[in-house]
Amino acid sequence: MRKFIRKHEGPKNPPPVILTLVFAILVFVILGITMVIVGSLVVLLNKLQIIESLNAPNIWIPTIWFASASILIGTVVAIIISRIPLKPINTIIHGMNQLANGKYQTRIDLGHVSIAMDVSNSFNTLAEELENTEMLRSDFVNNFSHEFKTPIVSICGFAKLLQRDTIAKDKQKEYLSIIVEESTRLSEMATNVLNLTKVEYQSILTDISGFNLSEQLRNSVLMLENKWMQKGISITVELNEYYIEACEELLKQVWINILDNSIKYSPTHSEVEIELIEEHDLITVSIINHGPEMSKEEIKRIYDKFWQGDTSHASEGTGIGLSIAKRIVELHKGKINVDSSKEQTKFSVMIPKRVI
Repeated sequence: MRKFIRKHEGPKNPPPVILTLVFAILVFVILGITMVIVGSLVVLLNKLQIIESLNAPNIWIPTIWFASASILIGTVVAIIISRIPLKPINTIIHGMNQLANGKYQTRIDLGHVSIAMDVSNSFNTLAEELENTEMLRSDFVNNFSHEFKTPIVSICGFAKLLQRDTIAKDKQKEYLSIIVEESTRLSEMATNVLNLTKVEYQSILTDISGFNLSEQLRNSVLMLENKWMQKGISITVELNEYYIEACEELLKQVWINILDNSIKYSPTHSEVEIELIEEHDLITVSIINHGPEMSKEEIKRIYDKFWQGDTSHASEGTGIGLSIAKRIVELHKGKINVDSSKEQTKFSVMIPKRVI
């Protein structure tokens, strides 16, 4: 995902009174110009004594002439002057048609007048958000396809090998273990996608209860024991007992996803530390690993769906664990920060002790 969609607060909509006043002034100008032209014509005809030469019974004839001239001149003036306000409207319509055709790079410039600048900024922000959304959609599909295709191809390949009668029993067990492992991986990815979809569209927390946060963190470490034991990583957990009122099931996903990410990028025989600090009504959970330093660009993108620091996709993972964690923390009205240096990378999750 090339660019993270930023939130934008557009300019305030211009009051309807201002727009009404603008069009009223426009109509007044058109009428004024028409009156000046027709008046000048009447004065000219009067000087030439053309009006005086007309008899009273024929007074309707000049009246009709003047009325017709007023309508004709007013129409011509309206057409000419209306091109000025209609030009930006046509620009907006053209730009909207471009967006409708998928050309999200379209931008408009309506001038330096305050209202015109507000409209231009709103339109360009809309176009930028659509462009970013299209990038995210494209990258999501590409990464999604890659992540799910890899285990499926692996399962299919080893299943075909097992169909051969010449495979030794020890190889059969090895291939079956790989199939089970890849099937589990595929199942975990599908579960993560479902979890992400669920929390993305969730706006209200349910099942809020009081529980021991320290105990939940320790249990999360035990759930990932196989992963950190395989890499010879030691987990340092020195926590006092802290209690919190939140959604226990969702917060467990946060700790598991961040811990899993920390273990994934930690070098073998290193250490992962877990700290818990209470400050007033906030609790901060910090998970520290000593893996490679993350660049500023990587820190910006780690919460993007399916984005992975390992662009070769050689390491396991779906790239959506941190997306899920961030969304869950936001649902708890908290924040998640990342600080990375050559010595360590620190994930800090700040959540209120009691979610209202």
